[in-house]
Amino acid sequence: MALKIDLKPNERLVVSGAVIRNGRKRAELIIENNTPILREKDIMRPEEATTYCGQIYLAVQMMYLDGDNLAQYHKTYWSLVRDLVREVPSTLPLVGEISGHLLKNEYYQAIRQAGKLMDYEQEVLNRVRSAT
Repeated sequence: MALKIDLKPNERLVVSGAVIRNGRKRAELIIENNTPILREKDIMRPEEATTYCGQIYLAVQMMYLDGDNLAQYHKTYWSLVRDLVREVPSTLPLVGEISGHLLKNEYYQAIRQAGKLMDYEQEVLNRVRSAT
């Protein structure tokens, strides 16, 4: 099944590790095979991963985009997850969903769940800030 992507002017996209930038006009791309694809809005840069959950998102993203170094990213992921769940046990259900997707090699779905984990992290931080 083909994937249709509508790109805004100057929007970036990663396809199988290649960064592609659209020109000045909207463009429609049709991807006809299964390959790692991330839109610019879903891409986390290493310098943006400043929290545990951000680092977890980045590790999962790299598993998806850089299969050649999968073992390294898995090691990083499991180390971060172990520390996060120990410090914030309420993250366990979301981490469990991410891990389940990873164990089934469903990396894009794991990225989506990692985004939800980052949203949850922000909610917790907001609650802590408003309580002080």
